[in-house]
Amino acid sequence: MEQPIVFTDIPVKLNAEEVIKKLHLHNQNVQIEDMVKELVDDVSRIARPKAIYRVAYIENKKDDSVEIGGITFTSHVLRLNLDKVERVFPYVATCGKELDAFKPDDSDVMKSFCLDLMKRLVVLSAVDFLTARMKQRHELGQMSHMNPGSLTDWPITQQKQLFALFEDIEGQIGVLLSESCVMRPLKSVSGIYFPTEARFESCQLCPREKCIGRRAPYSPEIAETYSHK
Repeated sequence: MEQPIVFTDIPVKLNAEEVIKKLHLHNQNVQIEDMVKELVDDVSRIARPKAIYRVAYIENKKDDSVEIGGITFTSHVLRLNLDKVERVFPYVATCGKELDAFKPDDSDVMKSFCLDLMKRLVVLSAVDFLTARMKQRHELGQMSHMNPGSLTDWPITQQKQLFALFEDIEGQIGVLLSESCVMRPLKSVSGIYFPTEARFESCQLCPREKCIGRRAPYSPEIAETYSHK
C-alpha cells in the first residue's frame, strides 16, 4: 500500500450564528447567545482537528467479505458496495486531543451541550477537508463511504481491522482505539471511501427512527437490494 496522507493543519471555521441556528437558540436568551459566541471563539482558538487516509487495494472478494490491503473485512453490504471497485480510501478524522481536553465548566449543562455540538462540527469539517483533498489529489468523482458500527451488518468491532491498515494512528493524529473499539477522542470518525455511480448512505438501510445522525431517509427498496438472497 501507498504511504498514508496525514493532515494536521486543518482550518477551523465555526460561525457563531450558524451554531446558534443549529441549537435552535435564536431569540431565546441573549446571555446564552453571548455564551455561544464566546465558546465559538475558544473552540476556534483551541481546536486542532486532524485526519489521515491512505490508498488501499482490494485483493480478494468472497460472499460476505472482502480483503483490503491484506486485512479481511466481513460485511455483506460492504462486499456488495465494492463489487466493481478495485481501489478504496480508508480514513480516520478527529476533532483533536486539544479540543477533547477542553472542559470549561462541567457543571454548566447548556455550555457542555453547546461544546459537544461544536466538537461534532469540527470533526465533520475535518472529514470535509480530507474528502476535498483526497478527491483533488486522486482526481476522483462521486464517492460514498461506510463506517464500522453504522450497520449491524458491519459491527463496530471491525474498527480493529480498519485501524490495522495504518501503522500508528495514535502517533500521527492522536486517535486511540480502546479494547471495546471506541475511539478516543470520542468525536472521531473512521470509515472507507469508495467510488460509486449511485450515492450510498448506510442510513438508507437503517429503519431506526429519530436518529440525530441520520443523513438520508430509510428506503425499504434499497434495503431489499442489499438483503441476503
